[in-house]
Amino acid sequence: MLRSMYSGISGMKNFQTKLDVIGNNIANVNTYGFKKGRVTFKDTMNQMVSGASAAQDNRGGKNPIQVGLGTTLATIDTIHTQSSLQTTGRSLDLAISGDGYFMVNQGDAQFYTRAGNFYLDDNGTLVNGDGYKVQAFTVDANGNATNQLGDVAVNVNAVLPPVTTSNIAISGNLASNSVSNGTPFTQQVQVIDNTGQAHRMDVHFAKTGANEWGVYVNKPAQLADGTFDTPTMTLDFSSGTVDPQSGTTNITIGTTTINGVNLDFSQLTQVAGSTSALVNPNGNTEGSLESFNIGSLGEINGVYSNGLVRTLGMLALAKFSNSSGLAKAGGNLFQESINSGVANINVAGEGRGSIAAGTLEMSNVDLSEEFTEMISAQRGFQANTRIITTSDEILQELVNLKR
Repeated sequence: MLRSMYSGISGMKNFQTKLDVIGNNIANVNTYGFKKGRVTFKDTMNQMVSGASAAQDNRGGKNPIQVGLGTTLATIDTIHTQSSLQTTGRSLDLAISGDGYFMVNQGDAQFYTRAGNFYLDDNGTLVNGDGYKVQAFTVDANGNATNQLGDVAVNVNAVLPPVTTSNIAISGNLASNSVSNGTPFTQQVQVIDNTGQAHRMDVHFAKTGANEWGVYVNKPAQLADGTFDTPTMTLDFSSGTVDPQSGTTNITIGTTTINGVNLDFSQLTQVAGSTSALVNPNGNTEGSLESFNIGSLGEINGVYSNGLVRTLGMLALAKFSNSSGLAKAGGNLFQESINSGVANINVAGEGRGSIAAGTLEMSNVDLSEEFTEMISAQRGFQANTRIITTSDEILQELVNLKR
């Protein structure tokens, strides 16, 4: 009888813990990025009344006789299943579709979260609602992610300095069936001088022989009398590829001269068809940051007034071999534990989910499931109280034997 009372007490305690977890789940049904908890039980020690015996010649084997002494808590799991994404339309609201966690720092402390409602502080640093700084990979001059982690800074007053044109890449095709000394093919492009000013100029392509083309940079191909001017560069396709692959020239526009501009012809071909040569000079005018956006791979793209887009950083995502081993730190944050494994950090798409800007991940709590579990826990709690009251009544009868 006393054993049944203590078994009932253990059941009541554990169902109370289950109700605590269910209550926390329901309270966070609208918490972005929240991952629900789940309680599991296991039986506790069993008292041995008699042990098992093996079969003998004249007698069969006998099973052990044991009396259980109640239940105890087995686990409180955190269920890291993907939840639905809610569209907000706000550019700094981010959700992860797939595996991974955003990384945020508070001093030397590293935290992980699925809640992507981020903001910019007064320094332009990307932070969460508590001011923890979002971590990202820095980028090199070509916009490629490096392996260096750091804070994300979006300077809304940033100015992109002018870059003088130093290279003109010419690609595409020059039609081999074009008529020699016919009408030149012309492309108009923009180049930047040493003062950062933009200038328009023409680049002409005129066929001057069976496998020979003249390139005229900022000078007329045909003169007023119909004859052709001296080309800036002569291209020879006799070997099947262009010769030369590159060359340098000075470009004079009015009173301004851009010295030492490299002409790159390595991607230019001559085959039958149509002429589709593309002229792509580098360089840009000065531009101020007008807006920024975040792509599906976590790239933070700054859009400048001169039309250029520059990658400011690549958001870092962490992945764990055992995400259920992460410890909840409050504030929608998780911390690495000894059983979660070390964080595997990389950009989105490298075995991780993609980032959806303008959305937030909702809580993965299912109210219908939680209410069902609540009813089950409530009835289990009531049943255990009946064990105690019934045991008490039997003890009372024993006391009443002596009147």
